[in-house]
Amino acid sequence: MPYALCFLLFIIGLLCAVVKKNMVKIIIGLAIMEYAVNLFLIMLGYRAGGTAPIISPTDINPEGALVPEFTLSSVDPLPQALVLTSIVIGLGTLALMVSICIRTYEKYGTFDITQIRRLQG
Repeated sequence: MPYALCFLLFIIGLLCAVVKKNMVKIIIGLAIMEYAVNLFLIMLGYRAGGTAPIISPTDINPEGALVPEFTLSSVDPLPQALVLTSIVIGLGTLALMVSICIRTYEKYGTFDITQIRRLQG
């Protein structure tokens, strides 16, 4: 069920990005899609009852091998790292899109993409 909600959130963002004519609303739709994908990746790495993947001296037996219970009950850290990277990249692209919108508004005086296409200036 939570995966379906992520998919629904992604579809809402996709519809907003495709249907709307206002550049700011398109950016909001793209941001919603990004958040949906980040939420999906975090949910993939979640494990009920899992522990943080940190090795302590008590998790290693005398032979130097990891205790099997540690590896089976830990949460996967890879999706968390990917989402952190995605958030940073998404923030950079969001700042770029907003700056392009501001420059376009300064030049044309509107955020409507149909009017900008007609002005051709």
